[in-house]
Amino acid sequence: MTQFFENKNILVTGGAGSVGKELIRYLLKYKKPAVVRIFDTNEAEMFNFQSELAEKNYIHNVRFLIGDVRDKDRLIRALNGIDYVFHTAAYKHVLSSEYNPFETVKTNVIGVQNIIEASLETNVKKVIFTSSDKAVNPSSTMGATKLLGEKLMVSANYYGGKKTAFSSVRFGNVMDSSGSVIPIFKRQINEGRFITITDPEMTRFMMAMSQAVKLLVLTMEISQGGEAFILKMPTVKISDLAEVLIDELAARYGHRPESIGTKIIGTKLGEKLYEELMTDDEATRSLERDDMFIILPNIKDELIMIDETAYNASPITSTEYISRDVEPITKDEIKSILIKENII
Repeated sequence: MTQFFENKNILVTGGAGSVGKELIRYLLKYKKPAVVRIFDTNEAEMFNFQSELAEKNYIHNVRFLIGDVRDKDRLIRALNGIDYVFHTAAYKHVLSSEYNPFETVKTNVIGVQNIIEASLETNVKKVIFTSSDKAVNPSSTMGATKLLGEKLMVSANYYGGKKTAFSSVRFGNVMDSSGSVIPIFKRQINEGRFITITDPEMTRFMMAMSQAVKLLVLTMEISQGGEAFILKMPTVKISDLAEVLIDELAARYGHRPESIGTKIIGTKLGEKLYEELMTDDEATRSLERDDMFIILPNIKDELIMIDETAYNASPITSTEYISRDVEPITKDEIKSILIKENII
């Protein structure tokens, strides 16, 4: 499907964020779209990104639109003539969402519904919503809003007489993305301070930024509507990640590795010691490929006509979708990934 995006019009919400920018760079470099519209509220980051793309001669088919997914009228104007939408805009930080729950609802739930309604009104072909493993058995406001976002995306496929296909992608923790643990650890090492770890046994599913982008692109190509796509990704013990970063970066920042200690601060509000990629119930209606899981929609009354053979997948056999139950990768494997992704 190398020609899937060629000469098509694409809109990326949250396009000035970490994942949004990397997705746009990838699309412009490899997929030859006619137009990419970048929709975001962050004027400063939009300006910086515009300067970067201008230096690479990508600016002729890029449009920068300041706007908020809470504003449906603005979305309708932005989506006019668009073929495909990647919806990455969201409030993503667990602690911030715990203290500002309804602000998170406005963006992560009402914003999703605005995307749905605006896409239907403008006859968009497909929409991919970026969710989170925190949507599975959520213990936080952020996770709960992501779960509701997924539910809205499934139900949108049953709106009568409309042809837009709506699907979701569940991300794990995207390495080195804005607000993730790696930039925090790097800053603490640079400043010669303790690295703060919530719990030495905490595990997380980790995915590289390049994996996140390729998953988004692939799922847009193969989605039929109502699915949730989950990349198979390794489990990382957060304390191991911290030790690798100390070993690799302390000397580079002018410190002795042994001088950088770790400080256990306890789990934060809304945090879990482990993450899940799907529930046991979802596993009963899921398919599996070498690279991903595909959860089929749970609404049976008017089931979307999904061609399961098109995914090149089989009924799920793996049980490795809870980070607590998966053997974490080694420190050497963590180091190898960080080097490959130019993080260290």
